[in-house]
Amino acid sequence: MPISKDHIRTTLNGYLGVHPEDKPGLAPVLALLNTDADLTSRKEFRAHATAGAALVGPDARVLHIHHLALDKWLLPGGHLEPEDTTLQAAALRELCEETGISSMSVTPAGSAPIDIDVHPIPANGAKGEPDHQHVDFRFLFRTENADISTLQTEEVTAAAWLGVDTITSRKLSRRLMNALR
Repeated sequence: MPISKDHIRTTLNGYLGVHPEDKPGLAPVLALLNTDADLTSRKEFRAHATAGAALVGPDARVLHIHHLALDKWLLPGGHLEPEDTTLQAAALRELCEETGISSMSVTPAGSAPIDIDVHPIPANGAKGEPDHQHVDFRFLFRTENADISTLQTEEVTAAAWLGVDTITSRKLSRRLMNALR
């Protein structure tokens, strides 16, 4: 069964129960959930959900990928697919697709997102997409095997294990540091 609006709402409300300080930034997402918006559709340009993975290796470094279209170092992640059953499963699928890492070598560190980030995505004329917002549900995963087998070259140009301190989001960096203690 595909990800439902109720699953997104439940995940978001559970997250806000732990991180109530994030409610002002997520209020527009909560409001969208009370409309006809389909946050699972990448064609919903008011905002749509994406799923990301913060994969921590045995040396406490975090896997980053260099995103081709955005020309930035980011955490693995991307759009939801109809076969995804949960936001966490979507994050794991994206991680494995983009890096070739086996899902068997990755362990979720809990079932709730470690972070939910709303950020702007620039227009992409080639895809017919206007400026829009991504609501990125980021999940923490761990691995003892830091081998990256095959990059998804249509989207990713490189991968690197970087220190938690290199993450540009202070909020996510702080939460990862706390989780690694």
